[in-house]
Amino acid sequence: MKLATWITAGLALWLAACNSVGEDYAPQELALPAQWPSREQPGISETDAQLDGWWRQLGDPLLDDLIERSARESLDLRESLARLREARALRGDVAAERFPTVDARADYEKRGESDNTPLGGFVPDAGIYSAGFDASWEIDVWGRVRRSVEAADADLQATIEDVRDVAVTVAGEIALNYIELRAFQRRVEIARNNVSLQEQTLELVRGRFEAGLVGERDVAQARTNVESTRSAVPALEIGVAAAANRLAVILGQPPGALFPQLGVATPIPVPPLSVAVGVPADLLRRRADVRSAERQVAAEHARIGVAEGDLLPRLSLVGDLGVASDDLSTLFEKDSTVFGIGPSIRWNIFDAGRLRYRVAAQEARAEQAMLRWERAVLVALEEAENAMSAFVREQTRRGSLMEAAAQARLAVELTRAQYTEGLSDFQNVLTSERALALLEDDVASSDASIATNYVALTKALGGGWEHSQELASALEN
Repeated sequence: MKLATWITAGLALWLAACNSVGEDYAPQELALPAQWPSREQPGISETDAQLDGWWRQLGDPLLDDLIERSARESLDLRESLARLREARALRGDVAAERFPTVDARADYEKRGESDNTPLGGFVPDAGIYSAGFDASWEIDVWGRVRRSVEAADADLQATIEDVRDVAVTVAGEIALNYIELRAFQRRVEIARNNVSLQEQTLELVRGRFEAGLVGERDVAQARTNVESTRSAVPALEIGVAAAANRLAVILGQPPGALFPQLGVATPIPVPPLSVAVGVPADLLRRRADVRSAERQVAAEHARIGVAEGDLLPRLSLVGDLGVASDDLSTLFEKDSTVFGIGPSIRWNIFDAGRLRYRVAAQEARAEQAMLRWERAVLVALEEAENAMSAFVREQTRRGSLMEAAAQARLAVELTRAQYTEGLSDFQNVLTSERALALLEDDVASSDASIATNYVALTKALGGGWEHSQELASALEN
């Protein structure tokens, strides 16, 4: 019996080495553009992208600190790390199927035979004590367990990429809200400066009215202009508060917690004038969401083998070793030893096609995962190209706005002088001051847009998950 058992085990191991359900996964090659459509635009370079710590290129130490803190304090990132620990545990659970399982047991059974059976009256009532170990080991003849581990490995790798994608999102959200905060603060300052300018005009008009040089209408119009500009300040201050509160929540803090740090206005962060973007194929290795989607394809592909394995016989080695006795005092004597060992085969030979339907369903899931990956690649290309276009064109727009604002300031000075000398109608003064207020506000908004477009571009290119050494260690362990 012992020889037959070892022969069976050896044969099973040989079959496992020679057979494997499913097909080995090989990443699909996608036809990607060789170059970016925006490559010839000023501010875009196809040299290798340098995206590590891209936020440092904005030259704002407080922003650097907020992003680095997020690696420790962001609730979204901490949740994603908890999912990573879960994925590692699940992978360990699946990998354990490659090894035998051993259960300890201890029983007592009081048994008596029915008097209305042939044994009744001949077999006395008895109590049996027993204890021991039961073992079972599924021999992975067809590679079903190996494919399960392969799928779990791919799931774990996808979860690691998901953590990196969350890190990218968190860094981007912090930068975007920080830029928005500074932009609102700058716009508040511009609005107040324009209120001051328009108040000077109001005083000028009052003086001329008191001198009898103009009518009361000019005073009313000047006051309307002042209050209209002043009314924009509270709305902009709401934006300041909302951006600061959002930054606090991203960092796991209650709203208002960052006001002491962020309350003092500082300039809008200024990005570099040129960004190295590499080539489209770089996205496949840099974008965490694309890498995660590809790993999900690998996992679903491996599960086809797992489903196919259920169609084939399962061979296990089972055994038990223990003691049994009708008297507790003799339970652990040598003569009380019981044991058993042998192979076990289980094969579902009829299930009305249920297992084959499961294989077909898993093949469809693998196809869906492949399509999601392809879509993720296309979306990544689209986001990167759009961000490049926006980054370049907003800089051109800002140049025009700066020139227009300079001319508007000159127009205000000229029309006020002409009005003072009685050479121009007050309506021209109002028009020029309103134009100046709008253009200066547009310049501030454009400065913020250039910075946010830079953030969007670095995110689209796959930068932003290199937060800190703590995060890198969490992904490796």
